[in-house]
Amino acid sequence: MNQIYYSRFESPIGPLLLAGSRNGLQLVSFAAGNRTSNRVDPEWRLDNSVFVEVVDQLQSYFAGKRKNFDLALVLEGTDFQRRVWTALRKIPYGETISYKELAEIIGSPKAVRAVGAANGANPIPIIIPCHRVIGNDGSLTGFGGGLQLKKQLLELESRQPRLISE
Repeated sequence: MNQIYYSRFESPIGPLLLAGSRNGLQLVSFAAGNRTSNRVDPEWRLDNSVFVEVVDQLQSYFAGKRKNFDLALVLEGTDFQRRVWTALRKIPYGETISYKELAEIIGSPKAVRAVGAANGANPIPIIIPCHRVIGNDGSLTGFGGGLQLKKQLLELESRQPRLISE
């Protein structure tokens, strides 16, 4: 079994917990919002050096200079979840799609709820941009960091300057 390392990153949207092995990033967790899983497993080891590239790319993203992430990821989930997460990575920066459209993209047009559940189970938000999925009617729905944070990320990507000031 691979040793899991962790680091904390003080981002412009609040503290993020990063976790993963030397093989790749496995978790980005928010301090706020619905995900209260910003807890460190007692078996994990603190090692900021494992996450230098992750932090660099996140800083570049928050500065509006990075549109795509190029990081090794270790995704643990069902085949269906991994299909959804792979499709999420193909949603262009600054664009949104609905859960229904995402279900159609992965070839399961009737699995809208399952797509929503897989989207919600995304262990690496921001880097796997689940925030780019919205309701069929254009509304902001569900996000592990909370809807305000989802709004901030979408504003950042649409180049609206209100991201950090709220």
